[in-house]
Amino acid sequence: MTDIKVAWAAMGGDPALVSYVSTVTRQGALEARLPVRELARACVGACALAAAELGARRAGLAEVPAVRVDDGAVATAFVSERHLSIDGRAPVNFAPLSRFWRTADGWVRTHANYPHHRARLLGALKLPGDASVEDVAGVLAERSALEVETAVYRAGGLAVALRTTEEWAAHPQGTAVAGRPLIERERLGSAHARAFLPLDGDPLLPAAGLRVLDLTRVIAGPVATRTLALLGADVLRVDAPRLPEDPDAHADTGFGKRSTRLDLGTAADRRTFEGLLARADVVVTGYRPGALDRFGLSPDALVDRRPGLIVAQLSAWGAYGPWGGRRGFDSLVQVATGIAATEGIERGEGAPERPGALPAQALDHGTGYLLAGAVLRALTEQSEQGHGLVLRLALARTAAWLTADGAGERGGVAHESRGTAYNQPDAWLVETDSGIGRLRHALSPVSFAGGPVNWARPPGRWGTDPARWA
Repeated sequence: MTDIKVAWAAMGGDPALVSYVSTVTRQGALEARLPVRELARACVGACALAAAELGARRAGLAEVPAVRVDDGAVATAFVSERHLSIDGRAPVNFAPLSRFWRTADGWVRTHANYPHHRARLLGALKLPGDASVEDVAGVLAERSALEVETAVYRAGGLAVALRTTEEWAAHPQGTAVAGRPLIERERLGSAHARAFLPLDGDPLLPAAGLRVLDLTRVIAGPVATRTLALLGADVLRVDAPRLPEDPDAHADTGFGKRSTRLDLGTAADRRTFEGLLARADVVVTGYRPGALDRFGLSPDALVDRRPGLIVAQLSAWGAYGPWGGRRGFDSLVQVATGIAATEGIERGEGAPERPGALPAQALDHGTGYLLAGAVLRALTEQSEQGHGLVLRLALARTAAWLTADGAGERGGVAHESRGTAYNQPDAWLVETDSGIGRLRHALSPVSFAGGPVNWARPPGRWGTDPARWA
Protein backbone atom coordinates (compact mmCIF):
# COMPACT_ATOMS: atom_id res chain seq x y z
CA MET A 1 0.00 0.00 0.00
CA THR A 2 1.23 3.53 -0.73
CA ASP A 3 0.55 4.73 2.79
CA ILE A 4 2.67 6.35 5.46
CA LYS A 5 3.11 3.09 7.39
CA VAL A 6 5.15 1.64 4.52
CA ALA A 7 7.31 4.76 4.13
CA TRP A 8 7.81 5.13 7.87
CA ALA A 9 8.77 1.48 8.29
CA ALA A 10 11.26 1.81 5.42
CA MET A 11 12.91 4.64 7.38
CA GLY A 12 13.16 2.41 10.46
CA GLY A 13 10.60 4.41 12.44
CA ASP A 14 8.58 3.35 15.47
CA PRO A 15 5.11 2.31 14.18
CA ALA A 16 3.41 3.90 17.21
CA LEU A 17 4.46 7.38 16.08
CA VAL A 18 2.23 7.21 12.97
CA SER A 19 -0.67 8.16 15.26
CA TYR A 20 0.77 11.70 15.42
CA VAL A 21 0.00 12.23 11.71
CA SER A 22 -3.25 13.66 10.41
CA THR A 23 -4.27 14.40 6.83
CA VAL A 24 -6.51 16.86 5.03
CA THR A 25 -7.77 15.13 1.91
CA ARG A 26 -8.81 17.14 -1.14
CA GLN A 27 -10.44 15.79 -4.24
CA GLY A 28 -8.78 16.88 -7.46
CA ALA A 29 -5.25 16.79 -6.04
CA LEU A 30 -2.82 14.82 -8.23
CA GLU A 31 -5.57 12.84 -9.91
CA ALA A 32 -4.37 9.85 -11.93
CA ARG A 33 -5.16 6.21 -12.59
CA LEU A 34 -2.36 5.22 -10.24
CA PRO A 35 -2.50 6.29 -6.55
CA VAL A 36 -0.17 9.27 -6.95
CA ARG A 37 -1.93 11.36 -4.31
CA GLU A 38 -1.56 8.56 -1.76
CA LEU A 39 2.12 8.06 -2.58
CA ALA A 40 2.84 11.79 -2.34
CA ARG A 41 0.96 12.05 0.94
CA ALA A 42 2.88 9.10 2.39
CA CYS A 43 6.31 10.41 1.37
CA VAL A 44 5.67 13.89 2.75
CA GLY A 45 3.99 12.58 5.90
CA ALA A 46 6.85 10.22 6.74
CA CYS A 47 9.38 12.99 6.13
CA ALA A 48 7.49 15.42 8.38
CA LEU A 49 7.17 12.77 11.08
CA ALA A 50 10.92 12.13 10.96
CA ALA A 51 11.49 15.87 11.35
CA ALA A 52 9.06 16.10 14.27
CA GLU A 53 10.66 13.10 15.98
CA LEU A 54 14.17 14.54 15.71
CA GLY A 55 12.95 17.97 16.80
CA ALA A 56 11.27 16.52 19.88
CA ARG A 57 14.44 14.66 20.85
CA ARG A 58 16.68 17.71 20.46
CA ALA A 59 14.27 20.08 22.21
CA GLY A 60 13.55 17.68 25.06
CA LEU A 61 9.82 17.57 24.35
CA ALA A 62 7.67 14.99 26.10
CA GLU A 63 5.74 14.26 22.92
CA VAL A 64 6.40 14.34 19.21
CA PRO A 65 4.76 17.44 17.67
CA ALA A 66 1.63 16.77 15.64
CA VAL A 67 2.16 16.36 11.88
CA ARG A 68 -0.40 17.68 9.41
CA VAL A 69 -0.37 16.60 5.76
CA ASP A 70 -2.58 18.69 3.50
CA ASP A 71 -3.23 17.31 0.00
CA GLY A 72 -3.32 20.87 -1.33
CA ALA A 73 0.14 21.69 -0.04
CA VAL A 74 1.47 18.35 -1.26
CA ALA A 75 -0.04 18.66 -4.74
CA THR A 76 1.31 22.20 -5.12
CA ALA A 77 4.82 21.27 -3.98
CA PHE A 78 4.96 18.21 -6.24
CA VAL A 79 4.80 20.52 -9.25
CA SER A 80 6.87 23.32 -7.69
CA GLU A 81 8.94 23.65 -10.88
CA ARG A 82 5.76 24.53 -12.81
CA HIS A 83 4.58 27.12 -10.29
CA LEU A 84 7.89 28.96 -10.09
CA SER A 85 8.02 32.36 -11.71
CA ILE A 86 10.91 34.83 -11.75
CA ASP A 87 9.84 38.45 -12.19
CA GLY A 88 6.66 37.10 -13.75
CA ARG A 89 8.44 34.80 -16.20
CA ALA A 90 7.54 31.10 -16.16
CA PRO A 91 10.39 28.63 -16.69
CA VAL A 92 10.59 26.09 -19.51
CA ASN A 93 10.69 22.60 -17.98
CA PHE A 94 11.26 20.43 -21.06
CA ALA A 95 13.28 21.07 -24.21
CA PRO A 96 11.74 20.36 -27.66
CA LEU A 97 13.57 17.02 -28.05
CA SER A 98 12.51 15.78 -24.60
CA ARG A 99 9.26 14.04 -25.47
CA PHE A 100 7.47 10.90 -26.65
CA TRP A 101 8.11 9.73 -30.21
CA ARG A 102 6.25 7.15 -32.24
CA THR A 103 8.52 4.42 -33.57
CA ALA A 104 7.96 1.71 -36.15
CA ASP A 105 6.62 -0.64 -33.48
CA GLY A 106 5.60 1.52 -30.51
CA TRP A 107 6.87 4.48 -28.54
CA VAL A 108 10.09 5.83 -27.10
CA ARG A 109 10.78 8.77 -24.80
CA THR A 110 13.93 10.87 -24.93
CA HIS A 111 15.49 13.36 -22.53
CA ALA A 112 17.55 16.15 -24.06
CA ASN A 113 17.21 19.10 -21.70
CA TYR A 114 20.97 19.50 -21.36
CA PRO A 115 23.10 20.40 -24.41
CA HIS A 116 25.37 17.35 -24.09
CA HIS A 117 22.38 15.00 -23.95
CA ARG A 118 20.86 16.64 -27.03
CA ALA A 119 24.16 16.29 -28.89
CA ARG A 120 24.47 12.61 -28.00
CA LEU A 121 20.89 11.89 -29.03
CA LEU A 122 21.37 13.50 -32.42
CA GLY A 123 24.73 11.78 -32.85
CA ALA A 124 23.17 8.39 -32.21
CA LEU A 125 20.54 9.14 -34.86
CA LYS A 126 23.21 10.47 -37.27
CA LEU A 127 21.50 13.85 -37.44
CA PRO A 128 23.17 17.30 -37.50
CA GLY A 129 23.25 19.51 -34.43
CA ASP A 130 20.54 21.80 -35.81
CA ALA A 131 18.10 18.96 -36.54
CA SER A 132 14.44 19.82 -35.98
CA VAL A 133 11.68 17.92 -34.20
CA GLU A 134 10.40 16.83 -37.61
CA ASP A 135 13.86 15.49 -38.57
CA VAL A 136 14.05 13.39 -35.40
CA ALA A 137 10.47 12.17 -35.80
CA GLY A 138 11.20 11.00 -39.34
CA VAL A 139 14.22 8.94 -38.29
CA LEU A 140 12.54 7.38 -35.24
CA ALA A 141 9.42 6.42 -37.18
CA GLU A 142 11.52 4.00 -39.21
CA ARG A 143 13.21 2.25 -36.28
CA SER A 144 12.05 -0.02 -33.47
CA ALA A 145 11.77 1.40 -29.96
CA LEU A 146 14.30 -1.06 -28.49
CA GLU A 147 16.73 -0.34 -31.30
CA VAL A 148 16.53 3.38 -30.53
CA GLU A 149 16.90 2.79 -26.79
CA THR A 150 20.05 0.72 -27.31
CA ALA A 151 21.66 3.04 -29.86
CA VAL A 152 21.07 6.22 -27.88
CA TYR A 153 22.35 4.78 -24.62
CA ARG A 154 25.45 3.46 -26.34
CA ALA A 155 26.10 7.02 -27.51
CA GLY A 156 25.75 8.33 -23.95
CA GLY A 157 22.29 9.81 -24.53
CA LEU A 158 18.95 9.14 -22.93
CA ALA A 159 16.08 7.23 -24.53
CA VAL A 160 13.77 4.55 -23.14
CA ALA A 161 11.29 2.32 -24.94
CA LEU A 162 7.74 2.21 -23.62
CA ARG A 163 7.01 -0.91 -21.58
CA THR A 164 3.98 -2.20 -19.75
CA THR A 165 4.20 -3.08 -16.06
CA GLU A 166 4.24 -6.74 -17.04
CA GLU A 167 7.11 -6.22 -19.47
CA TRP A 168 9.08 -4.31 -16.84
CA ALA A 169 8.44 -7.00 -14.24
CA ALA A 170 9.98 -9.54 -16.61
CA HIS A 171 12.95 -7.30 -17.44
CA PRO A 172 16.19 -8.11 -15.53
CA GLN A 173 16.37 -4.58 -14.15
CA GLY A 174 12.74 -4.68 -13.09
CA THR A 175 13.37 -7.95 -11.28
CA ALA A 176 16.45 -6.54 -9.55
CA VAL A 177 14.60 -3.41 -8.43
CA ALA A 178 11.58 -5.32 -7.11
CA GLY A 179 13.81 -7.39 -4.83
CA ARG A 180 15.20 -4.36 -2.99
CA PRO A 181 13.80 -2.41 -0.01
CA LEU A 182 12.16 0.93 -0.65
CA ILE A 183 15.00 2.50 1.34
CA GLU A 184 18.21 0.53 1.70
CA ARG A 185 19.96 1.19 5.02
CA GLU A 186 23.49 -0.07 5.63
CA ARG A 187 25.59 0.58 8.72
CA LEU A 188 29.25 1.33 8.13
CA GLY A 189 32.13 1.78 10.53
CA SER A 190 31.85 2.79 14.15
CA ALA A 191 31.59 6.10 15.96
CA HIS A 192 30.33 7.49 19.22
CA ALA A 193 26.63 8.22 19.52
CA ARG A 194 25.89 11.61 17.98
CA ALA A 195 25.63 14.38 20.57
CA PHE A 196 23.29 17.17 19.48
CA LEU A 197 23.21 20.66 20.83
CA PRO A 198 19.80 21.25 22.44
CA LEU A 199 17.24 23.25 20.49
CA ASP A 200 15.19 26.19 21.63
CA GLY A 201 13.48 29.09 19.95
CA ASP A 202 10.75 29.40 17.36
CA PRO A 203 10.40 27.82 14.87
CA LEU A 204 11.63 24.39 15.88
CA LEU A 205 14.44 23.46 13.46
CA PRO A 206 15.33 19.77 13.85
CA ALA A 207 18.38 19.93 11.55
CA ALA A 208 19.87 23.13 12.99
CA GLY A 209 23.66 23.04 13.24
CA LEU A 210 24.04 20.12 10.81
CA ARG A 211 26.20 20.44 7.71
CA VAL A 212 25.04 18.81 4.47
CA LEU A 213 27.19 18.46 1.35
CA ASP A 214 24.77 18.41 -1.58
CA LEU A 215 26.20 16.61 -4.62
CA THR A 216 22.91 16.33 -6.50
CA ARG A 217 21.25 17.75 -9.61
CA VAL A 218 17.85 18.13 -11.31
CA ILE A 219 14.89 17.44 -8.94
CA ALA A 220 14.90 14.48 -6.53
CA GLY A 221 18.18 15.10 -4.72
CA PRO A 222 17.76 18.89 -4.65
CA VAL A 223 14.22 18.47 -3.26
CA ALA A 224 15.68 16.38 -0.42
CA THR A 225 18.38 18.90 0.42
CA ARG A 226 15.96 21.81 0.00
CA THR A 227 13.85 20.13 2.69
CA LEU A 228 16.83 19.67 5.01
CA ALA A 229 17.63 23.36 4.52
CA LEU A 230 14.06 24.29 5.47
CA LEU A 231 14.59 22.38 8.71
CA GLY A 232 17.71 24.32 9.63
CA ALA A 233 20.62 22.46 8.05
CA ASP A 234 23.54 24.34 6.52
CA VAL A 235 23.34 22.94 2.98
CA LEU A 236 26.14 23.61 0.51
CA ARG A 237 25.57 22.38 -3.02
CA VAL A 238 28.76 21.54 -4.91
CA ASP A 239 28.80 21.24 -8.72
CA ALA A 240 31.50 20.60 -11.29
CA PRO A 241 32.32 23.80 -13.20
CA ARG A 242 31.94 22.18 -16.63
CA LEU A 243 28.51 20.61 -16.12
CA PRO A 244 25.71 22.89 -17.36
CA GLU A 245 22.83 23.75 -15.06
CA ASP A 246 19.42 25.19 -15.79
CA PRO A 247 19.20 28.39 -13.71
CA ASP A 248 15.42 28.03 -13.40
CA ALA A 249 15.71 24.50 -12.03
CA HIS A 250 18.32 25.72 -9.58
CA ALA A 251 16.04 28.57 -8.50
CA ASP A 252 13.20 26.14 -7.77
CA THR A 253 15.26 23.78 -5.61
CA GLY A 254 17.84 26.22 -4.24
CA PHE A 255 15.78 27.66 -1.39
CA GLY A 256 17.64 27.70 1.90
CA LYS A 257 20.91 26.56 0.34
CA ARG A 258 24.20 27.97 -0.85
CA SER A 259 25.84 26.87 -4.10
CA THR A 260 29.47 26.61 -5.15
CA ARG A 261 31.53 24.97 -7.89
CA LEU A 262 34.62 22.80 -7.42
CA ASP A 263 36.68 20.81 -9.91
CA LEU A 264 37.61 17.67 -8.00
CA GLY A 265 40.17 16.85 -10.67
CA THR A 266 42.39 19.72 -9.53
CA ALA A 267 44.56 19.57 -6.41
CA ALA A 268 43.44 22.92 -5.00
CA ASP A 269 39.72 22.27 -5.33
CA ARG A 270 40.16 18.74 -4.02
CA ARG A 271 41.82 20.10 -0.87
CA THR A 272 38.93 22.51 -0.45
CA PHE A 273 36.44 19.68 -0.81
CA GLU A 274 38.27 17.52 1.74
CA GLY A 275 38.14 20.43 4.17
CA LEU A 276 34.38 20.63 3.70
CA LEU A 277 34.01 16.87 4.12
CA ALA A 278 36.00 16.91 7.35
CA ARG A 279 33.23 18.96 8.99
CA ALA A 280 30.19 17.49 7.19
CA ASP A 281 27.48 15.48 8.93
CA VAL A 282 25.65 14.32 5.78
CA VAL A 283 26.66 13.81 2.15
CA VAL A 284 23.87 13.44 -0.43
CA THR A 285 24.79 12.23 -3.92
CA GLY A 286 22.61 12.08 -7.02
CA TYR A 287 24.98 11.09 -9.81
CA ARG A 288 24.72 7.72 -11.53
CA PRO A 289 26.17 4.87 -9.44
CA GLY A 290 29.96 4.73 -9.52
CA ALA A 291 30.39 8.16 -11.14
CA LEU A 292 31.97 9.65 -8.01
CA ASP A 293 34.04 6.63 -7.03
CA ARG A 294 37.01 7.80 -9.11
CA PHE A 295 37.28 10.80 -6.80
CA GLY A 296 37.34 8.58 -3.72
CA LEU A 297 33.73 9.39 -2.90
CA SER A 298 32.30 5.89 -2.54
CA PRO A 299 30.35 5.44 0.72
CA ASP A 300 33.07 3.25 2.26
CA ALA A 301 35.76 5.81 1.45
CA LEU A 302 33.67 8.71 2.76
CA VAL A 303 32.87 7.01 6.06
CA ASP A 304 36.50 5.95 6.47
CA ARG A 305 37.56 9.58 6.24
CA ARG A 306 34.64 10.91 8.29
CA PRO A 307 33.45 8.32 10.87
CA GLY A 308 29.78 8.67 11.73
CA LEU A 309 28.96 10.29 8.39
CA ILE A 310 25.52 9.72 6.85
CA VAL A 311 25.78 9.09 3.09
CA ALA A 312 22.53 9.22 1.11
CA GLN A 313 22.75 7.92 -2.46
CA LEU A 314 20.06 8.57 -5.04
CA SER A 315 19.89 7.01 -8.50
CA ALA A 316 17.37 6.49 -11.28
CA TRP A 317 17.55 2.72 -11.72
CA GLY A 318 19.36 1.53 -8.58
CA ALA A 319 23.03 0.66 -8.10
CA TYR A 320 22.54 -2.93 -9.26
CA GLY A 321 21.26 -4.97 -12.19
CA PRO A 322 22.08 -4.49 -15.89
CA TRP A 323 20.94 -0.85 -15.81
CA GLY A 324 22.73 -0.02 -12.56
CA GLY A 325 25.25 2.27 -14.25
CA ARG A 326 22.77 4.09 -16.48
CA ARG A 327 21.68 7.68 -16.23
CA GLY A 328 17.98 8.37 -15.95
CA PHE A 329 15.28 10.88 -15.15
CA ASP A 330 11.77 10.66 -13.72
CA SER A 331 10.13 10.91 -17.16
CA LEU A 332 12.21 7.97 -18.45
CA VAL A 333 11.59 5.82 -15.39
CA GLN A 334 7.84 6.35 -15.85
CA VAL A 335 8.18 5.01 -19.41
CA ALA A 336 10.28 1.96 -18.56
CA THR A 337 8.29 0.81 -15.53
CA GLY A 338 4.84 0.78 -17.14
CA ILE A 339 3.55 3.99 -15.59
CA ALA A 340 3.31 5.79 -18.95
CA ALA A 341 1.43 2.84 -20.43
CA THR A 342 -0.99 2.71 -17.49
CA GLU A 343 -1.64 6.44 -17.71
CA GLY A 344 -1.93 6.32 -21.50
CA ILE A 345 -4.78 7.55 -23.64
CA GLU A 346 -7.26 5.26 -25.43
CA ARG A 347 -5.78 2.04 -24.16
CA GLY A 348 -6.40 -1.02 -26.25
CA GLU A 349 -4.63 -4.34 -26.46
CA GLY A 350 -0.98 -4.06 -25.42
CA ALA A 351 0.53 -0.60 -25.67
CA PRO A 352 -1.71 2.51 -25.44
CA GLU A 353 -2.74 4.54 -28.44
CA ARG A 354 -0.65 7.30 -26.89
CA PRO A 355 1.42 7.09 -23.69
CA GLY A 356 0.54 9.26 -20.72
CA ALA A 357 2.33 10.68 -17.72
CA LEU A 358 1.70 11.24 -14.04
CA PRO A 359 0.27 14.65 -13.07
CA ALA A 360 3.63 15.46 -11.48
CA GLN A 361 7.18 14.19 -11.60
CA ALA A 362 6.09 12.24 -8.56
CA LEU A 363 8.97 9.76 -8.60
CA ASP A 364 11.41 12.66 -8.29
CA HIS A 365 9.52 14.58 -5.65
CA GLY A 366 8.35 11.52 -3.70
CA THR A 367 11.82 10.00 -3.58
CA GLY A 368 13.24 13.37 -2.56
CA TYR A 369 11.00 13.53 0.51
CA LEU A 370 11.72 9.88 1.31
CA LEU A 371 15.44 10.64 1.18
CA ALA A 372 15.15 13.70 3.43
CA GLY A 373 13.06 11.71 5.90
CA ALA A 374 15.52 8.82 5.87
CA VAL A 375 18.38 11.22 6.68
CA LEU A 376 16.43 12.73 9.59
CA ARG A 377 15.58 9.28 10.95
CA ALA A 378 19.24 8.26 10.62
CA LEU A 379 20.23 11.29 12.69
CA THR A 380 17.76 10.27 15.41
CA GLU A 381 19.14 6.74 15.31
CA GLN A 382 22.68 8.05 15.63
CA SER A 383 21.77 9.85 18.84
CA GLU A 384 21.39 6.38 20.38
CA GLN A 385 23.95 4.32 18.44
CA GLY A 386 27.34 5.11 17.01
CA HIS A 387 27.96 4.23 13.37
CA GLY A 388 28.02 5.62 9.88
CA LEU A 389 24.97 4.95 7.76
CA VAL A 390 24.49 4.61 4.01
CA LEU A 391 21.01 5.18 2.58
CA ARG A 392 20.20 4.16 -0.99
CA LEU A 393 17.06 5.13 -2.88
CA ALA A 394 16.10 4.77 -6.54
CA LEU A 395 13.35 6.32 -8.63
CA ALA A 396 12.64 2.91 -10.14
CA ARG A 397 12.11 1.44 -6.67
CA THR A 398 9.64 4.21 -5.82
CA ALA A 399 7.91 3.40 -9.13
CA ALA A 400 7.65 -0.25 -8.08
CA TRP A 401 5.92 0.86 -4.89
CA LEU A 402 3.48 3.02 -6.86
CA THR A 403 2.57 0.27 -9.32
CA ALA A 404 2.43 -2.63 -6.82
CA ASP A 405 -0.76 -4.64 -6.32
CA GLY A 406 -2.97 -2.98 -3.71
CA ALA A 407 -1.20 0.33 -4.11
CA GLY A 408 -4.49 2.14 -4.40
CA GLU A 409 -5.60 1.29 -0.87
CA ARG A 410 -5.61 4.22 1.50
CA GLY A 411 -4.88 4.22 5.19
CA GLY A 412 -2.16 4.46 7.77
CA VAL A 413 -3.08 7.67 9.63
CA ALA A 414 -5.04 8.09 12.81
CA HIS A 415 -6.96 11.20 11.81
CA GLU A 416 -8.33 12.30 8.50
CA SER A 417 -10.40 15.36 7.65
CA ARG A 418 -11.93 16.32 4.36
CA GLY A 419 -11.13 19.78 3.04
CA THR A 420 -12.48 21.67 0.09
CA ALA A 421 -11.64 20.43 -3.40
CA TYR A 422 -8.21 21.25 -4.77
CA ASN A 423 -8.94 23.74 -7.53
CA GLN A 424 -6.32 26.46 -7.18
CA PRO A 425 -2.80 26.31 -5.66
CA ASP A 426 -2.82 29.96 -4.50
CA ALA A 427 -3.11 29.11 -0.79
CA TRP A 428 0.27 27.35 -0.96
CA LEU A 429 2.13 29.87 -3.13
CA VAL A 430 4.02 32.91 -1.85
CA GLU A 431 6.23 35.64 -3.28
CA THR A 432 9.78 36.28 -2.12
CA ASP A 433 12.40 38.81 -3.15
CA SER A 434 15.82 37.42 -4.06
CA GLY A 435 19.06 38.30 -5.78
CA ILE A 436 17.73 36.72 -8.97
CA GLY A 437 14.41 38.56 -8.96
CA ARG A 438 10.94 38.46 -7.47
CA LEU A 439 10.04 34.80 -7.02
CA ARG A 440 6.64 33.20 -6.84
CA HIS A 441 7.13 29.72 -5.42
CA ALA A 442 5.48 26.83 -3.63
CA LEU A 443 5.76 26.44 0.13
CA SER A 444 7.10 23.20 1.54
CA PRO A 445 4.42 20.60 2.35
CA VAL A 446 6.48 19.34 5.34
CA SER A 447 4.48 20.63 8.29
CA PHE A 448 4.46 19.89 12.03
CA ALA A 449 3.43 21.89 15.10
CA GLY A 450 6.01 24.57 15.84
CA GLY A 451 8.00 23.86 12.68
CA PRO A 452 9.11 26.28 9.95
CA VAL A 453 6.71 27.54 7.30
CA ASN A 454 9.16 28.98 4.79
CA TRP A 455 12.89 28.95 4.09
CA ALA A 456 15.19 31.32 5.92
CA ARG A 457 16.83 32.44 2.68
CA PRO A 458 15.87 32.52 -1.00
CA PRO A 459 17.99 30.85 -3.69
CA GLY A 460 21.00 32.70 -5.04
CA ARG A 461 22.75 32.39 -8.37
CA TRP A 462 24.10 28.97 -9.18
CA GLY A 463 27.69 28.32 -8.18
CA THR A 464 28.48 31.79 -6.83
CA ASP A 465 28.88 31.16 -3.09
CA PRO A 466 32.23 30.59 -1.35
CA ALA A 467 33.20 26.95 -0.81
CA ARG A 468 32.99 27.08 2.97
CA TRP A 469 30.56 26.31 5.75
CA ALA A 470 28.42 29.16 7.07
